[in-house]
Amino acid sequence: MNTAQPLRILYCHCTYARIVPADVKSAVLNRLAAANIEFEAVPDLCEMSARRDPRLQALATTDSIRIAACFPRAVQGLFEAAGCHLSSTARVSNMRMDPADKVAAELLEEIPA
Repeated sequence: MNTAQPLRILYCHCTYARIVPADVKSAVLNRLAAANIEFEAVPDLCEMSARRDPRLQALATTDSIRIAACFPRAVQGLFEAAGCHLSSTARVSNMRMDPADKVAAELLEEIPA
């Protein structure tokens, strides 16, 4: 029996911090939409963490999650601040430092067309 969880992709729009270049955010979001796959887009992980949004707990326990946000260490800290531990298998792509093509490739890697 296969009990593996399906891959989940989380895209953070970093609405309030304005630390991620707008062109990178837009390009990554457009690539996800064009890929015709399911993904969850949230306005701001920082705000979710500050509010201790219960959705973070559900996301944290997902074994196969890829997150487009900022620095991986910062994303880990946001989950910790919200009282949950991000899975060790989570993959965080850094839209703050990496170009959109690299982030999109990391998010969409090995996803069947």
